[in-house]
Amino acid sequence: MPTQDEIFNKVSATLVEALNVDEEDVKLTSTLQGDLGAESIDFLDIVFRLEREFGIKIPRGELFPESIFQGEHDFVANGKVTTKGLAELRERMPFADLNQFEKNPDLSKLSDLFTVDLITRYIQGKLKAKAA
Repeated sequence: MPTQDEIFNKVSATLVEALNVDEEDVKLTSTLQGDLGAESIDFLDIVFRLEREFGIKIPRGELFPESIFQGEHDFVANGKVTTKGLAELRERMPFADLNQFEKNPDLSKLSDLFTVDLITRYIQGKLKAKAA
């Protein structure tokens, strides 16, 4: 079982390749879209590369849930994610750290949840489940 540092190093190398960014730009706190410039099409490539790198299967929509709140009026009100929406996020993304987001659950900040740390924790969980 690789350590968290080993997983981070592989995730980092994967993101450098997929997004054509400099290695020093990839930190645990880096957001995929804001800091690393990822676009929606890049997420498919990242998933493919992570599957290959770690020998795991990432079901569609599991790591990067697509349009979680589209069409769900109970999940968003006045541009903010509601309590019910936060519960849905916790259920669909148990590997995400929602502490900061919960303080100001502005829908426009949702993409900030997708960090290098989130991917690292997700991969760590998948590898633990695979080993069990």
